[in-house]
Amino acid sequence: MPELVPRRRLDQPRSQGRFRLALDPEAFGRFSERLARFLGTGKFLFWQTLIVIVWITLNLFAVSLRWDPYPFILLNLAFSTQAAYAAPLILLAQNRQDDRDRVSLEEDRARAAQTKADTEYLARELAALRLAVGEVVTRDFLRGELDRALRESRKRRARDDPKWDDVPS
Repeated sequence: MPELVPRRRLDQPRSQGRFRLALDPEAFGRFSERLARFLGTGKFLFWQTLIVIVWITLNLFAVSLRWDPYPFILLNLAFSTQAAYAAPLILLAQNRQDDRDRVSLEEDRARAAQTKADTEYLARELAALRLAVGEVVTRDFLRGELDRALRESRKRRARDDPKWDDVPS
């Protein structure tokens, strides 16, 4: 006879159930940033102002449509609810931006430190090259030394052999 209720197996973990809600942890943060950006635009202020004007106009002059009479308590409640949700969303967006700025600043500092180290290395290499080039014989110095050696050699020959004195220098 088949069992109506399946037995629990002890050698396997329990299943979580059929309905499992999978949420992206960053999705709410991205939503709050988009909403915070929208709340700070002129477009939002225009539409909110237009809605308030229409709300007040309908409640003052359309007698059959009065759903929120003069003190406009429902409108105040809507503004309070909007402010209660907007402020934390804006703070969340600011915190996320602060986190991104902090990471960017750390990357900039690391890049600046690497650039400084590279610059110092290149400066040391350049100084070493200057010292090495300073010890290398230049063309003008070599030409001058060869000319001086040639003159001394001619003077010595002219002293030793009088015929050599007639040779142009």
